[in-house]
Amino acid sequence: MVSPAATVRTVLGDLPPEALGVCDAHDHLFFGSPRLPGQELRDASAARAELAAFREQGGAAVVQWTPYGLGRRAADLPLISRDTGVHVVAATGLHQAAHYEPELLRRLRRDPAALFVSELTVGIGTSGVRAGLIKVAGAFHAVDAHARWTMTAAAEAHHATGAPIAVHLELGTAALDVLDLLCGGLTVPPDRVILGHLNRSPDFVVQREAAGAGAFLAFDGPSRANHATDWRMPDAVRALADAGFGERLLLGGDTTTAAARSVNGGPGLPYLLRRVRPRLEHALGKDLVDRILTGNPARAFGVAWRS
Repeated sequence: MVSPAATVRTVLGDLPPEALGVCDAHDHLFFGSPRLPGQELRDASAARAELAAFREQGGAAVVQWTPYGLGRRAADLPLISRDTGVHVVAATGLHQAAHYEPELLRRLRRDPAALFVSELTVGIGTSGVRAGLIKVAGAFHAVDAHARWTMTAAAEAHHATGAPIAVHLELGTAALDVLDLLCGGLTVPPDRVILGHLNRSPDFVVQREAAGAGAFLAFDGPSRANHATDWRMPDAVRALADAGFGERLLLGGDTTTAAARSVNGGPGLPYLLRRVRPRLEHALGKDLVDRILTGNPARAFGVAWRS
């Protein structure tokens, strides 16, 4: 159940969770990283067209997991959201160290939690847009020193605000190590943790353990032939639902390059509803898929904000 006091913090203001609608729980309208040169998501017109195409498929909300320093363009998000009629949730947080110049990380070393809290409660830069979640990232089969630093700051910001913490799992690994740190050592409630990219490592045992711990599991990044995505996702989601964890599941697209956008010939945001939804409905039934796309995101991102 969603707390009666909970709201989803969108770029246009706080929203009752039940008003969120059909939600892409992990995607990107703007994103840029030195690891993906030449593929930056910077074009506001293309972002608007992509969001409009998602709306045409019945989409109502997109959660952008782009964290600090990776080209969020927070000031552009309210206008795009208004123009398309799609709710947008922005993120604070930090990605893996490889996505940043060392000098930027050195500047943040003293107190990243203060940055996260400010962006959640005051606004991102001078935009006035408040973030609605904290994005951090693990390493491949590990929680490295950078991940431990960022997750410790994320936990501090969560305790100050109530914000959910969304975790990029590198190739879907280290889910249980992340939960041990965040929920064990750092006392973040498991239902405030969203584990991303579970589709990239289709270990059903680990997935059941993570769901059983109380975390949300995001299957986000379909249509990538080099990952175990579309062709294994129905089996994984069905296994979790059959085990009683249907309420812990989220779906997203994770569009991170310009070439992947539908307006450039890729699958883009609409693919989640155009192709993934009917395939999952065939495997799981429409009622469960509707809950995964609506009720589950409302609970995952609905927060009784503490400041």
